[in-house]
Amino acid sequence: MKKKFPKLRTDKAAESFVDEADLTQYDLSDMKPVSFEFQPKDKSITMRLPETLFDAIKEEAERSGVPYQRFIRQTLENALHLGK
Repeated sequence: MKKKFPKLRTDKAAESFVDEADLTQYDLSDMKPVSFEFQPKDKSITMRLPETLFDAIKEEAERSGVPYQRFIRQTLENALHLGK
């Protein structure tokens, strides 16, 4: 049986853990991918949506745990990647 992954409360604790731990001994099955947004957001758009669509977007973003504007941006990025 694999060990549970510990809660690391500081960057220093995380760095120390990664330096010293054998990650193959830990159960990482409940890990979720995380993405970071490093590019500056220097353009904006304005769009009009039906209230029902806007509410659905906000609800789905909340379920996903991201702000609704980031959710919209991610959805657009995913749509562009699927078309390539």
